[in-house]
Amino acid sequence: MPGYGQTVGLTRRERLLYSSNSLGGEALSRARSTWLVFYYAPPSDADLEELLPLGLIGVLLFIANLVEALDDPIIGHWSDRTRSRLGRRLPFILGAAPLWALFAVLLFTPPPNAGVALTAAYLFVIFELHHLFGTMASGPYESLLPEIARSTEERLSIVGMRVYFGAAGALVGLVGSGLLVDFANFQIMAVVMALIGLTARYVGAIGIWRRASRSRATVDISLKQSLRLTFDNRYFLLFLPTFVLFSAGLQMMLGVLPFYASAILETDNEGTWVAVLTATAIAVQLATVPIYQRYARRHSKRRAYRVAMLLGVVTFPLLALGGVLPVAPVEAQTIFLLALAGLPLAGIFLFPAALTADIVDHDTRATGMRREASYFGSQNFVEKTATSFAPLLVALILLLGNTTESSLGVRLVGPVAGLLVLIGLWIFRDYDLADDVPTGVPIAGTGDSPRKPGLQE
Repeated sequence: MPGYGQTVGLTRRERLLYSSNSLGGEALSRARSTWLVFYYAPPSDADLEELLPLGLIGVLLFIANLVEALDDPIIGHWSDRTRSRLGRRLPFILGAAPLWALFAVLLFTPPPNAGVALTAAYLFVIFELHHLFGTMASGPYESLLPEIARSTEERLSIVGMRVYFGAAGALVGLVGSGLLVDFANFQIMAVVMALIGLTARYVGAIGIWRRASRSRATVDISLKQSLRLTFDNRYFLLFLPTFVLFSAGLQMMLGVLPFYASAILETDNEGTWVAVLTATAIAVQLATVPIYQRYARRHSKRRAYRVAMLLGVVTFPLLALGGVLPVAPVEAQTIFLLALAGLPLAGIFLFPAALTADIVDHDTRATGMRREASYFGSQNFVEKTATSFAPLLVALILLLGNTTESSLGVRLVGPVAGLLVLIGLWIFRDYDLADDVPTGVPIAGTGDSPRKPGLQE
């Protein structure tokens, strides 16, 4: 493919810098996802003013996520078709990242004394703009992976580094945000996280500038044709629901932690305890990365991904037992349960991008086109559409009880998250695409034949 062979043989420096973006992205996204609902709709026994009713904010974020998910396939296809002296990806990354960071801050600065209607409208609009520019900055960036990393070894190396950087970012975003909330305020927390996210995005782009600027194998088909090809890919259809359900389960677990600290641990220092609990899970995640990588190299990425999902099925529901067991103080029980819940986390950060890169190679073999951003955009569209149910589902479950006196809703979130992962594991059972898919020869057993660009309707 034009300009494609030049990306073979990434240096360690390039892998590190490209992967370092995950630190900022995770810091910002985890801080936002953990505290946004809590900021606008705190529990009744928290020392915060309620800006919006809990049910309303759940519905609002659900609708907002559905609407903004439409951006992903459009921007992905736009990036695949872009021609510029900086290639297909860099113009999006450089132009959109500052606005992504700006609107992240504005999420936590609603107009004072505005009333429910104006506050709800403000949150909806700012949320949409934050995610629009986030998609423009992150989608093309993520789509560089299949282009610059050509083998399973390179891809596992990069995604492994991304897990470590992402874990560091999660520590910064979850632990740091909790401490900033307790010792400063939500606005300072948002500014700090936005600056970290923006800096990391630019450092990563500069690190692979030479290779990213050579991303010029443009696609000349319509959005409709591109979507049809993408959703004709059997392996994409088997993988996508598993990733969506796994991600939704994780988002539910993160979203309930402030409520868990308030209702189960009965503490007024929700931020500090969210920091402690997330630090515990992240420490376990980091410790298991080399184990997952060795297992994937010895067997396959798909098999290692199944192991991670199975661990999620088993460990996520155990969070319901915090404070119930008589063997230890509730704080010790909760830390132990969060350590168990950390066992599957490396899998959800380590394998999806590498599996999608294999699926892109399969598509290239079949179509003769490089459509990385179309795949990642379509994947993000479906993921965001489906996981937009996560905050709504958490909000609805919490209506069953989110206080110390009535904690049923808080305890049910873990089992529901585990059920979602179980459904994903069942769907993934038929996925059998081999690692290192060749793009220039037929794939044994598929019966596919290469297609040419410019498909007819």
